[in-house]
Amino acid sequence: MKPSESTIQLLIGERGNRAAVRELLDDRYEVITDRWVSDADLYLVDDRTFPEYHAALRERVEANDPVFCPVVLIRRPDSTVRISLPNPETRDSPLLIDDVVDAPLDPDPLFRRLNTLLVRRNQSKELRRYITRLEESNKSLEQFAYAASHDLQEPLRMVSSYLQLIETRYGDDLDGDGEEFLEFAIGGADRMRSMIEALLEYSRVDSEGAPLEPTDLNDVLEEALADLQVKIDEHDGRVTAETLPRVRGDPDQLRQVFQNLLSNAIEFSGEPPQIWITTERDGSEWRVAVEDDGIGIDPDDQERIFDVFQRLHSHEEYEGTGIGLALCQRIVDRHDGRIWAESEPGAGATFTFTLPAADADC
Repeated sequence: MKPSESTIQLLIGERGNRAAVRELLDDRYEVITDRWVSDADLYLVDDRTFPEYHAALRERVEANDPVFCPVVLIRRPDSTVRISLPNPETRDSPLLIDDVVDAPLDPDPLFRRLNTLLVRRNQSKELRRYITRLEESNKSLEQFAYAASHDLQEPLRMVSSYLQLIETRYGDDLDGDGEEFLEFAIGGADRMRSMIEALLEYSRVDSEGAPLEPTDLNDVLEEALADLQVKIDEHDGRVTAETLPRVRGDPDQLRQVFQNLLSNAIEFSGEPPQIWITTERDGSEWRVAVEDDGIGIDPDDQERIFDVFQRLHSHEEYEGTGIGLALCQRIVDRHDGRIWAESEPGAGATFTFTLPAADADC
């Protein structure tokens, strides 16, 4: 929308002044002069009627938020109204007055200032529409992933059941090739079941996550280590962690992040695996790093490993669904954080993610 296609409402008490301002603006904008606050792109109010319209304008601005809804005050030379204008460097809640113009009105500067505010409003409306479409698209994708994964489980259960039945009833009658083929089929069905379960988990991160709340990461890590204790013992692994901070998060989802990163660190490390967990405060965030002494990751692969179903190694070399790191990224994204990998082949890997500190302003 061009500024010339925008609607400006005049909230000016004196009839003569209102008519004069309307005549000034009529050639450039659609002007309305209702005496009550109605739907408009910009409100032009004079200092004497401002107290009368203050509450209605406040309600209109807050109802439009986050779409920018500009209000401009016309100030007379003898005005006693004191106005605080918004600071563009801050991200505070919307202020009521966005600009002040002095009477008598100078047309050219007035038009420039009004157009600047109207362009900003149009940009915020376009951004809001884009965000809405993106949210709807993401929701549709989540629903599709959930439905597809859920619907695949039943036929897969049937396949797995009949494969196990064949193995039980006819296993002794199979030759070497038959046993190998059956083993491949059962292994493939098991991997598919794991992938479907992981995909379901991935699709539910936003829809079924708990509210973010102050969370002690020491407790979260303790639960993750308990879940992995058998694997840690099998590999004679050692996990060294410093005292961890309190963050704002979903404890169950953060346990999944630790569990996936630690499981990968054990899987891709030598014997015995050595893993270190450290933290560092960075402004309103905490950086949490999980470092191992494993096989490392080529720099060219350090971004794509966070994509769904991306694997750097075959199933014969290393187990896994290819969703673990994608799930970590989705969970960290939900916490308004970032996750990345730093590594060189043969030199171990460090996975770092950020989380909002529990004492940070919400």
